[in-house]
Amino acid sequence: MNKLLLFLVMLPSALWRSLGADVVQLKAILGTRLMLDDRKPVSMVRNTKQKKDRKYGTLISSLILFFMGFFYMFPVWVVRDRIYSLTIYFSLLLGVITFMLITDFSNVLFDSRDKYILFPRPVNDRTLVLSRMLHVFIYLFRIVIPLALPGWVSLGYIDGWQSAALFILPLVLLIFIALFIVNTVYLLVLRLAKPEKFKDVINIFQVLTSVLFFASVYLLPSLFKKENAFEFNILDHTWLRYVPPYWLAACWSWIGSPVNLTGTGIYSAFAVVVPLVFMFIMVKWLAPQFARRISGIDTVDSGGYNPAPVINQKATGRVYQKLAALFNTSNYAKAGFILTWLQSSRSRSFRMRVYPSFAFIPIYFIYILTQNGSSYTDAFNNLSTGHMHLFLLYMSSFVMITALNYLTLSDQYKAAWVYYSTPVETPGRIMIGGLKALYVKYFLPFYIVISVFVMYVWGPKAIWDILLALINVTLFISCIARINFRHLPFSMMEQMKQRGARIMKSFLVMLIPSFLGFGHFFAFGLLWLKLLFMVLSAIALWLVWDSYANTSWENVIKSELD
Repeated sequence: MNKLLLFLVMLPSALWRSLGADVVQLKAILGTRLMLDDRKPVSMVRNTKQKKDRKYGTLISSLILFFMGFFYMFPVWVVRDRIYSLTIYFSLLLGVITFMLITDFSNVLFDSRDKYILFPRPVNDRTLVLSRMLHVFIYLFRIVIPLALPGWVSLGYIDGWQSAALFILPLVLLIFIALFIVNTVYLLVLRLAKPEKFKDVINIFQVLTSVLFFASVYLLPSLFKKENAFEFNILDHTWLRYVPPYWLAACWSWIGSPVNLTGTGIYSAFAVVVPLVFMFIMVKWLAPQFARRISGIDTVDSGGYNPAPVINQKATGRVYQKLAALFNTSNYAKAGFILTWLQSSRSRSFRMRVYPSFAFIPIYFIYILTQNGSSYTDAFNNLSTGHMHLFLLYMSSFVMITALNYLTLSDQYKAAWVYYSTPVETPGRIMIGGLKALYVKYFLPFYIVISVFVMYVWGPKAIWDILLALINVTLFISCIARINFRHLPFSMMEQMKQRGARIMKSFLVMLIPSFLGFGHFFAFGLLWLKLLFMVLSAIALWLVWDSYANTSWENVIKSELD
């Protein structure tokens, strides 16, 4: 696919030569960039990074985007009003393209390898600028075409060839609007945030993107299955005429689609004029400012480390130091607690992987509630009559399981030599401190929020379920750590090693929450049985917890070999 894209981009070689670029160097640079894109882990499945480079990253990401496109084409099939259905479709498409550009686009725009590899070579500035612009164009092409292909084919099948032929123009205009939004957002962030904080802000958008994708997969299909979900009069929502997706959908009035709102012809003209004006503004004013501010980011990244003032370090350190002293008795456990607390906050990759799990749980809970065909309103009105709070309480363990999966992994895993250079007789003390840090920092606050919601919906009688579920979930987490994660915090290379023994262990571990959950369910309404289960689970928790805390060096080395 990359060879085809490179061939198409290099067809107007005479044009690139007239712009002052060296065509031979331009082709070599673009070919290398596309090859490196193939070898990068796909952002959608980044958590399964392997030791070997991916050879088909572009094809995999295109397939993922293609299947994503099926979720966004539902309005085209369900909604009868073509202009209204396309307003929904273009809104969804604009949202996902904008979020993907804001997140993954930054890897293309802020690639600092040029100044280390290409700047010392005899490559002129115009060749460098044109190579980056064409790379961005190919990047956009690979995102938009697979994502919009299902909707494009659906329009051609339902409405005929005229609708399919017209689809190309609004799609191009939609890309112009998305580019303008992305550049505006970047400039706004660069103006409000310090250059060294820019990538942290981009990480927030990446988290939002993953949450948006997860929500669209689980909630959009159930939303469109509801009868009469979109059977309302568009005349009651005249504000739609002021949003760009409606302008793009209004273009279908050119081929005879019925129009309910007056002035559609004017808005269809807006669909053509406004994106072109956006592109003019972006090229004339936004792009120069953007280039200047990007150079500022490169300067910050290449500079030295600027530590925070000592006063601020002490002020922020009081919280986790007090918590470390409160939840740990040995100095080794306190060290593991503080190290994990700080590293989990400083590591971008750790935050990127753990933070979305906080949103996944309520989204999946809403998805489960609506699987019987009821509406969202009816499902929440009848929520207190069932036992769904048990499912929600036990599902909260997903946050801690996600954090555990990345507690032992790090890009700087070679720094773990410090563990082996210190006179630590029992490394389990450090490991238990790290486990406590994740438990206190991530799980407990989230569980408290869920408990407040459960108390609000199901009343004070649910307090015993909350306490029993807390003990059982903690026991489950301890078993997972004891069996699968007997490694020191942030000491392992980020690679996936799944062998038969480990898969079998994981399967056996997953039986634990099922057993605990079913026991809790059968004890529902019997307070004495819940109290008995609390005592038994607490004893089992103490045994597993103590075993994990007494992990020896032999156990750690054996786990590393496995």
